[in-house]
Amino acid sequence: MKRVVITGMGCITPIGITVPEFEASLFAGRTGIAEFGILPEAVEGQNGIRFTRMASVTGFDPDQHLSTGVVTATNLTAQFAIVAARQAAEQSELMKHYAPEDIAVILGCSCGGRSSEEIETAKLYYRNARVHPLTVTRTMASAGGSHISIDLGITGPVLNISTACASSTHALGQAFHMIRSGVSEAAIAGGHEAPLTFGFLRAWDSMRVVSPTACRPFSADRDGMSLGEGAAMLVLESLDAALARNAPIFAEIVGFGMSADAHHITQPQSDGAALAMRKALKDAGASPDDVGYINAHGTGTQANDTVEAAAIHKVFGDRAAQIPVSSTKSLHGHSIGATGAVEAIATVLALHTGQLPFNAGVTTVDPTINLDIILNEPRPADPVRDIALSNSLAFGGLNAVVALKRYR
Repeated sequence: MKRVVITGMGCITPIGITVPEFEASLFAGRTGIAEFGILPEAVEGQNGIRFTRMASVTGFDPDQHLSTGVVTATNLTAQFAIVAARQAAEQSELMKHYAPEDIAVILGCSCGGRSSEEIETAKLYYRNARVHPLTVTRTMASAGGSHISIDLGITGPVLNISTACASSTHALGQAFHMIRSGVSEAAIAGGHEAPLTFGFLRAWDSMRVVSPTACRPFSADRDGMSLGEGAAMLVLESLDAALARNAPIFAEIVGFGMSADAHHITQPQSDGAALAMRKALKDAGASPDDVGYINAHGTGTQANDTVEAAAIHKVFGDRAAQIPVSSTKSLHGHSIGATGAVEAIATVLALHTGQLPFNAGVTTVDPTINLDIILNEPRPADPVRDIALSNSLAFGGLNAVVALKRYR
């Protein structure tokens, strides 16, 4: 079984449209959650939405990166995916060192091209107008992977995983197992979403889980999540291959675990999340004592944060209250299928730089969770306990956890 390392990263997020920009915002605690005003599709100039803040990408112009034909043929979600994948591939020099058929593209996308779907459906329902002939290909969730394949000339396996908020963490795990077992030599893995449309926001507003202020994971006064968008891509390859070509190595993926709560479509259960963490540690050949940081799913809802904290206590026992924990969703928001990959990059940067991102926006940590929530500023990473877990706990009770290790 091959050891698997990360040799390239790329991202388009609300706190940076390159990894260096993302890193600077991550460790400075600069949030991308902001007021969004009246949406173009809003009826009679009124959104009818209780919340007014979300985390949207700014400063991204697809015309600066993509041809007119590609921009016309794609939705914003695929445009995010292509550019982030280019960044990752360029950093790792992936295409210079691997045959196209030896590279896989494994992505997570849950929502597909929401804006294209809503615009064309409205034309049909309200005016009985002809929809755009590329509507199907713009809206399919797998479009991002296909366009990356076309853009980079990759002819190996290309697939999309849709498991709600765990989609891109499942994608990372699948890519990890494919490289470790020799099914593929290298992979671009990650996720992408651009779902911040009028209909999407109204649907989430109806669930009463979105914060009217801003996401504050594990805070005593937390009042919900903040929706986001973006893309994050990581290049995975074997350690031996990376060393042979003198590639940059940012971290090692050592384990992956997944589980299902088998309980409720929206109410999480701690046993399921705990099982995924245990499986990730077992896959890594590691013990709970080896973990020095947990990048929590941490949505800022009452249910998620309480259940995730309980799961951490079940896995780590007496050590649970001593393990540094933070959620970065208070900065980049919850980008649904892309969020696991965004948080994986945050975790990789924590291991690579030796500093752990803090949990922004917290007023007072909820005393009932009894965890060591990192506050106010980054914290030095434990020099001995060099494994970090990145948790994704999705609607439907679908849990995915990736175990990463500092590369020495």
